Amino acid sequence: MSVGQLPSVAAAQAKKATKAKKRLRSAPRAERTRTSMTTRRRRAFYAFTSPWIIGFLLLTVGPMVYALWLSFTTFDGISPRWHYVGLGNYRELFADPVTWDALGRTGLFAVTSVPLSIVAGLALAVLVNRPLRARGLLRTLLYLPAVVPPVGAGLIFKQLFNRDSGAANGVLHLVGVDAVAWLDDPYARYVMLMAVLWAAGNIMIISLAGLQDVPRELHEAARIDGASAWRTFRSITVPLLSPVLLFQTVTGMIASVQTVMPLLLTANSGPQSVTSIPQANYMYTMHVFAEYFALGRYGYASALLWVLFVLILIATGLIFKVTSGVVFYTVEPEAKK
Repeated sequence: MSVGQLPSVAAAQAKKATKAKKRLRSAPRAERTRTSMTTRRRRAFYAFTSPWIIGFLLLTVGPMVYALWLSFTTFDGISPRWHYVGLGNYRELFADPVTWDALGRTGLFAVTSVPLSIVAGLALAVLVNRPLRARGLLRTLLYLPAVVPPVGAGLIFKQLFNRDSGAANGVLHLVGVDAVAWLDDPYARYVMLMAVLWAAGNIMIISLAGLQDVPRELHEAARIDGASAWRTFRSITVPLLSPVLLFQTVTGMIASVQTVMPLLLTANSGPQSVTSIPQANYMYTMHVFAEYFALGRYGYASALLWVLFVLILIATGLIFKVTSGVVFYTVEPEAKK
């Protein structure tokens, strides 16, 4: 390198150093910009979700914590004289045969009503997914019972199956059959099952959405291969609907074990006499209702509710564990990518 080239080399190096300094100064600025955007997005997220978060904390978490505290006491809701009994309420409920009988009836109702409602909803979804005349009207009529409030549904079924003036016994009278006390033992449980199936329109809508998401190319390929309609439904449609069926199973199980209002309103004795409700419909939630409002044992009833909460968590975990190998997801989870 000649002496004359030294100034130009020095100038080039100075230029590179200047550019490097500019990049160093601009990098923190870009980082600050990204940080400020992340902060604004985080603030916007919490601003929009804050009503739900506040409501969840005040109306769900707060009462649950309060009920947990009550479950360790003898509080009756009125008297200020209550005592801390520790696990006394829990020991009593595990030794109470009435609690176990009510829990058994609740489990039987859940394992019966949930599969029946899912099958009925899926059958209706397959029906209304076909190219029928007035298909939209048929979907609306089948879905309408699902939007009827539980109070209205309970009163409707109480009138339909009334022993003296109900439409069900009116039909039986036309064919020469004696009137049946539908709202008493042992028929009361069947009335509840019919009430569940009557409101299967909600499951129908969810199943219909799942059916319309199944690729038609798979059905066409199966038809070309000579597969029957039943084989196509069993081998293609049901596996692709398995996430929907899992969702319906979990939510249906949770809803079935928490049923209260229809049981009260369909009772022949009326909700004012909880203890005289038919034995077939005296489920776990009715036992809780009786302990709360008929006997005023707030502490014991709170313990019953917390046991139900734990049992629901266990049942949900078991459902996910048992169905982990049969549920088919068309999109792989994030962890497996």
